[in-house]
Amino acid sequence: MPKKLQLPKYVEGIGKRKSAVSRVRIFVVKKNESVNFSGVKIKSGDIFVNLKPFQQAFPSDVDRNIALKPLLSTKTENNFAISIYVNGGGHKGRVESIAHGLAKALLMIDDKYRPVLKVLGLLTRDPRVKERRKVGTGGKARRKKQSPKR
Repeated sequence: MPKKLQLPKYVEGIGKRKSAVSRVRIFVVKKNESVNFSGVKIKSGDIFVNLKPFQQAFPSDVDRNIALKPLLSTKTENNFAISIYVNGGGHKGRVESIAHGLAKALLMIDDKYRPVLKVLGLLTRDPRVKERRKVGTGGKARRKKQSPKR
C-alpha cells in the first residue's frame, strides 16, 4: 500500500526589490488549524509581517493590494497561513519584495499558478537599483562638470 504524500510544513520564497529582501513562508494548514511560529499563532488566512499583523505593518490599502497581488490573482488569499520577514529598503521596495516572494512561494506550492503570475510580471525580479555616485561629479551619479565656453 503506497504511503500518503505529505505536504511540507511550509514553503519559502525569497523576494527582492532594490535593497529590500523579504523571506515569505507559506504554511499549508487546514481551515480550523493554526501554526505556532516564533511565539505567534497563525491561522489560515492570517498574514504576519515581522511578527506584526499585516494590517498594522501596512496600513495603506494601496500597499496591501500591491503586496497581496499574487494571492488575489490566484484566488488563494484565505487558503494559507503566511509569515513574512522583511529587511532593508524603503517602504515601496519592501511592499514589492513581499509580492515577489509570495509569487515565488506560490509557484513552489503548485505549478498551475505560473501562467497567471507570469502574465502579471510577478515572477521577474525588478533589476532597477539606485546608481552609485561617481567621483568628480559634484554629488550626483551622472552630473558632469560644466566645461568653459571658451
